[in-house]
Amino acid sequence: MQGLMMQQPLLVASLLAHAERHHGGQEIVSRRVEGDIHRYRYRDLAQRARRMANVLEGLGVKPGERVGTLAWNGYRHMELYFAVSGSGSVLHTLNPRLHVDQLAYIIEHAEDRVVFFDATFLPLIESVAPRVKSPKVFVAMTDRAHMPQANDLTGMLMCYEDLLELHDDVFEWPLLDENSASSLCYTSGTTGNPKGVLYSHRSTLLHTYAAALPDSLNCSARDVILPVVPMFHVNAWGLPYIACMVGAKLVFPGPALDGKSLYELIEAEQVTLSAGVPTVWQGLLTHVGERQETFASMRRTIIGGAPCPTAMTAQFQERYQVDVLHAWGMTELSPVGTVCSFKPHQLSLSTEERYTVQAKQGRSVFGIDMKIVGPDGEALPWDGHAAGDLLVRGQWVTRQYFGAGDGDASPLRDGWFPTGDVAKIDPDGFMQITDRSKDVIKSGGEWISSTDIENVACLHPEVATAVCIAARHPKWDERPLLLIVKKPGSALGGGEMLAFFDGRVAKWWTPDAVVFVESVPLGATGKVLKNQLRDQYRDYYLSA
Repeated sequence: MQGLMMQQPLLVASLLAHAERHHGGQEIVSRRVEGDIHRYRYRDLAQRARRMANVLEGLGVKPGERVGTLAWNGYRHMELYFAVSGSGSVLHTLNPRLHVDQLAYIIEHAEDRVVFFDATFLPLIESVAPRVKSPKVFVAMTDRAHMPQANDLTGMLMCYEDLLELHDDVFEWPLLDENSASSLCYTSGTTGNPKGVLYSHRSTLLHTYAAALPDSLNCSARDVILPVVPMFHVNAWGLPYIACMVGAKLVFPGPALDGKSLYELIEAEQVTLSAGVPTVWQGLLTHVGERQETFASMRRTIIGGAPCPTAMTAQFQERYQVDVLHAWGMTELSPVGTVCSFKPHQLSLSTEERYTVQAKQGRSVFGIDMKIVGPDGEALPWDGHAAGDLLVRGQWVTRQYFGAGDGDASPLRDGWFPTGDVAKIDPDGFMQITDRSKDVIKSGGEWISSTDIENVACLHPEVATAVCIAARHPKWDERPLLLIVKKPGSALGGGEMLAFFDGRVAKWWTPDAVVFVESVPLGATGKVLKNQLRDQYRDYYLSA
């Protein structure tokens, strides 16, 4: 016997319709590329998104066709999130931190019909436009007064606000198949060409439900959410959708992501929750620490994209009373996979024991299953000690990359997606990544976790950034090499840094040498590009 319940498709536009109807007066604040602060409400967002849906129809964009965006976090980008997906087309967010060759490849591979861009990205657009065939229309996301001069785009450049003025807001969101594509995001492409991950309306809505839950990102109508994590990569971890679902106030930072700008926005708008990668938070903490400031309203921060050092967690929580929520995910997971939310019995642990838990990437949210396997493919125990390849499956995990041909091999292994991470899982189900499979260090036949080495190094008060890589060694095959970016004014030496590891890791895990560097290369999503550092320093011990 079948259940007697209504059937309504899970569609992205339903999030906006809900926000307009039930949270229409809630505010959305954006620091604009033009330099000022823009304010409006969910009802304004909904009205302008409908106008933009009419714009897209007028530009000849058909259902299923891709529409590119090259934009910071802001209200116009939010309007496109819903206008494009809601009307049946596919929102293709483009990462401006990628190399121009990769951008051109992605736009051409996706066959974008139109590309919308913030004015600051005009040089990128002018570099990309001659290299691609697909988009014939480029729309600057600004008004007529701030339109950029672009002689190379004559006949192709249009103005966002001018287009909106030409259309009304009478538009009925179509009743789409919930399994139809809603958005497209390419991996950051640290090696080889980026791969496209094509999300559906259904997968996006299920991800939004799960990510908003109390033991996930814990969002509500009482929150003021500042997504520092970019809307141009993995949909800002789903926060724009979550905010519509729960009715939270949204604060968009635009292009100003330095510590001073973020702090001023957090305080002015009484932000309660923010999300970003560790490199961004290091800049914020440095700014606040130098000026001996405090946070009046912010009580939680979500940190992901790279492992969060325990030292950063301790600084947020002990000095500023801001709880840290460590999370893990991937483009292929939409992106949320695990969140490090405490279980009841862990609340009574000592401070040091709680930090040990918080250093882990956390437990699966409902909708994601995971396991670790050994070289033979057999599942390993969840004992907190065994480490193996991390595999996942779930309602919002990709099963095939966009544009893959019939002859292309599926990335799945017996229905599971291989993440490329090496991890261990404890009896409580908390997963901890010990390395990327290509970053693990094998010294004398034994494995060393570069992540553990980095976490210890970051505990030193004079260390700003620590990166551990495998360098070839004449006796041990590989040995860990530690690269350190010191905090300003530090006189830290190599001997002192290595001595800091005494009693904190096994002696044979301690790196053989320290190299002090001015900076480390960062990828398009803020992750350290270890492949570049390995190429540069892999023979360090051989040439010593």
